[in-house]
Amino acid sequence: MGDTAPSHDSPAWAELDALFPGRIERGHALREQHAVGDSWHPAMPPDAVLMVETTEEVAAAVAACHRHGLPVVPFGAGSSIEGQVQAARAGLSLDLSRMTRILRISPGDMDCTVEAGVTRQALNEDLRATGLFFPIDVGAHATLGGLASTNASGTITVRYGTMRSLVLGLTVVLPDGRVVRTGGRARKSSSGYDLTRLFVGAEGTLGIITELTLRLHGVPEKNTAALASFDTIDDATETVVEAMQCGLALNRIELLDASQVRAINLYNRTDLPEKPSLMIDMAGAAAQVAADMDVFGELAAARGAVVRPADTPEDYSALWKLRHSALYAARALRPGCKSLSTDVCVPVTELPGVIHAIRAELDAANVLAPLHGHVGDGNFHLVMLFDPDSPKEMDDIRRLHARLIEMALRVGGTITGEHGVGLGKKSYMEAEHGEALDVMRQIKRALDPANILNPGKIFDL
Repeated sequence: MGDTAPSHDSPAWAELDALFPGRIERGHALREQHAVGDSWHPAMPPDAVLMVETTEEVAAAVAACHRHGLPVVPFGAGSSIEGQVQAARAGLSLDLSRMTRILRISPGDMDCTVEAGVTRQALNEDLRATGLFFPIDVGAHATLGGLASTNASGTITVRYGTMRSLVLGLTVVLPDGRVVRTGGRARKSSSGYDLTRLFVGAEGTLGIITELTLRLHGVPEKNTAALASFDTIDDATETVVEAMQCGLALNRIELLDASQVRAINLYNRTDLPEKPSLMIDMAGAAAQVAADMDVFGELAAARGAVVRPADTPEDYSALWKLRHSALYAARALRPGCKSLSTDVCVPVTELPGVIHAIRAELDAANVLAPLHGHVGDGNFHLVMLFDPDSPKEMDDIRRLHARLIEMALRVGGTITGEHGVGLGKKSYMEAEHGEALDVMRQIKRALDPANILNPGKIFDL
């Protein structure tokens, strides 16, 4: 990209400048910052950036863009893996990261309402004194609006579910600038279409989420963790299946292959056994947690594992800090190279076969691709490392990515469990959804006939 900002001599920019005097930012550095997320996809800068602070400002900006057909791309923390924040058709990047007010916390009803720019970490800090917490545990320092837009989940999904099950209601700005409120604070409703869950996971293509009403949970009485090291990844994944079938009080059950453990050791200067491993977290009443951890220990030992408990609060925190370093640790194995970080989700019983099959193909192609995953719900990630200047490596990566998706779909899985579609997975949407993809397009056309909201993402019209 050049250093010269694009031309803004049009009625759209004139109206935006009048609405937000001195606030439409056109500097090269800021546009570059909003051109790419935490992904391997090429940067695509917007023409300008607007930092909004209220729902009313979002509505005014979107209405102006709608009148002139100017594309709008919502932006939060910029941590998207699949290119959701790239301005594929330029236009305006609408940054909601300054919308950071926690509007309401109701401890008795175990819910709260926040603006879209609040991070999960900030919310949980505010909740600390209430005995409640918001149970989404992704690796990134992400905003709650962005988490809802991609239906994010993370390590404790096996116990608490994804964003879609934790969002009670939303305030959404539609593509023409109208503001609608979906859902509410009731724990269930039989009233009308479920618009809340339509917008959750829509990646900003149907509306821009500005406020969220969220379900909260009580902090468990007891958490305890352990690291189980196996001789083979097949033994580890089979243990996951058995543990899930036993109905244990699992809070997290995370898989790391040997190369991922090695990456974590190098990155953090630790000395974990460099074998396929499971990181386990049990949560609940103290007696139940202790009994269930014993059951897990027996299951793992039966498959030859060595189980190392994380007995103290310090050991517990240290173990999960290592897990959250997995992506950046994997990338550090090949300095100067890029990574295609991808995820799929399959039925838990299909995990062993799919992981075994893709690992065999990766090894045959001599591709370094550490694996980690939230395997309690069948979701795993590959960080495929490659030299962007090597056409062969690029071809291998793309072919293996397609093979992984093919394997997942063949066993009834999905092309993405939590990263979302964006630019990176949209070419596989028809293979997963078939005729249902046309229904999605009809919904998009009905709400956004001018195709101004995050155009080019999820599918093409």
